[in-house]
Amino acid sequence: MRNNHELPGHLRLENLVGIISDANKDPEIDSTLTWENIKWVVSLTHLPVVVKGILTGEDAEEAIKAGCSAVYVSNHGGRQLDGVYSSIAALPEVVKAVGGRVEVYMDGGIRTGTDVLKALALGARAVFIGRPAIYGLAVGGEEGLTKVLAILKEELKTAMQLAGVVNVQNIPSNLVALESQIARL
Repeated sequence: MRNNHELPGHLRLENLVGIISDANKDPEIDSTLTWENIKWVVSLTHLPVVVKGILTGEDAEEAIKAGCSAVYVSNHGGRQLDGVYSSIAALPEVVKAVGGRVEVYMDGGIRTGTDVLKALALGARAVFIGRPAIYGLAVGGEEGLTKVLAILKEELKTAMQLAGVVNVQNIPSNLVALESQIARL
């Protein structure tokens, strides 16, 4: 909004056609959205509602109060706000706040199987990948994506073997030393 960004004339937001008045323009961010809006969405469906973009324990609490089934720790690739926490840095606070009441998912910075292991050790139930999937698709289409996923799976398996972990349910949190823990050493 600050830069008056508009989509090039030949592009439009296909998934918003019929929802917004002009799908050829970027929709403005609605600063009036509140947790009440999330409660309303939850009330409309029997499907689980997951809120993406949670970076604090406070927001995780609000998502639970709103009736969400899971929270998704993500800084949206760090593109939304300069200097925001990385997802992995925010993950322990969110997991602690949630206290097992809902599942916690995470994305951001997952490039290797050891990244997956770290996120799972810090309490994520699942991780999502963006850039590696896009790179695999760009290089080799479906086959490229399949190869990326196979590489991540093999790297995770190797990392777990090296850590002496037999299954993902038993990944101990002490596999990862947080910066605050390292400072105390």
